[in-house]
Amino acid sequence: MNPRPALVAAATATVAALVLVGCSASGAGSTGTPTATPDSLKGTVTVLAAASLTEVYRDLATQFEKLHPNVTITQSFGGSSALSTQIIQGAPADLLATANEATMKTVIDAGLTDETPILYASNVLTLIVPPTNPAHVATIADIADPAVKVALCDKTVPCGSAALTLLAVEKLKVTPVTLETDVKAVVTKVELDEVDAGLVYVTDAQTAGSRVTQIPVPDAANVVNRYPIAVLKGSTNKAAATAFEQFIFSTTGLAVLKKAGFGTP
Repeated sequence: MNPRPALVAAATATVAALVLVGCSASGAGSTGTPTATPDSLKGTVTVLAAASLTEVYRDLATQFEKLHPNVTITQSFGGSSALSTQIIQGAPADLLATANEATMKTVIDAGLTDETPILYASNVLTLIVPPTNPAHVATIADIADPAVKVALCDKTVPCGSAALTLLAVEKLKVTPVTLETDVKAVVTKVELDEVDAGLVYVTDAQTAGSRVTQIPVPDAANVVNRYPIAVLKGSTNKAAATAFEQFIFSTTGLAVLKKAGFGTP
């Protein structure tokens, strides 16, 4: 069965839903930026976010704090499944941002979101190898060779489930030498020459820069992870948390995400 028509239909529906949500987001002006004044917000906002969002969320937090100097954004990054579990087990947080919808659903099903999560970005996988490329990997098919040491994310986290889907699309059987808890750990394994190749998000490959060599995977465009964010019911600073959320999918925030390599949902 060809997955492309279903994927295209799903993407179209998601974009349509996002447009509706974006149009109704409270506090957003015609330019897509929050209308709250700096003095109206204060306190700390605790954000739990997927590891693949590390650099871009730090940038977004810095920009938001300049606009709202009485607000401090505190962030913790990790595998989406681990973060969702932390929320379900009672970890205090104001916002949750995961790297796919499935992990966010576990928090929704637990009744812990204060709103319908908003889809605002997407990501796809790419293959990376050390700059010296010791295994002479030229295409994704080469990582099926048992002699090639491959790192993948564990299947319980979004980058791992996406990797398994992509390998199925490619009809490849790959036996990884290591399964990591988040995508940053896979990048590190490749950077340190501990493995010959790894499947990571294009955004993480972009962040790694010359420390890795990227080998594009054409079929990766058919395996898309969409990123949701939601204010949590347990938030103790919902006004500032909502303002930061709105800033992320404002015109300014979306430009920061695009520069970091993220796509539209």
